[in-house]
Amino acid sequence: MSTVENPHAGKGSSVLLDIGGDIGALVITLPAALEGEEIELRPTNFASSHADQHEHGHGHGHDHGHGHGHGHSHALPHVAVVPRPSPDGEIVHSAVFFEVPQGNYELYVRPDGPVQLAVDVTGGVVTEADWPQPRAIQKP
Repeated sequence: MSTVENPHAGKGSSVLLDIGGDIGALVITLPAALEGEEIELRPTNFASSHADQHEHGHGHGHDHGHGHGHGHSHALPHVAVVPRPSPDGEIVHSAVFFEVPQGNYELYVRPDGPVQLAVDVTGGVVTEADWPQPRAIQKP
């Protein structure tokens, strides 16, 4: 089975969210400079729990670019930063994560950028957060 991504997904002015129970959604507002970048969402404890569950005893980590045939995918949810019109007509760049299980998450630019934002998603709620603005470079 192959995965084909739709480059036009999410570019409309509205999105449909199916939330309730322990499922929420996450809307991140981002700087326009990140348009087209992909933002990935991972559970806060993902790195440590992933390593603990997949120890193979062969003396190296798992960030080396090849799989070990576990028979399951470790794909994390990711969405593109797209411009969307706000109710007042202003263009807002955002990333919308649908159907997010309640929990604590970290977000970063794919494939392996540093964590930029930590959020708590609550079931039945649309959680909103702002991506940190880039810091201005100060000249000496």
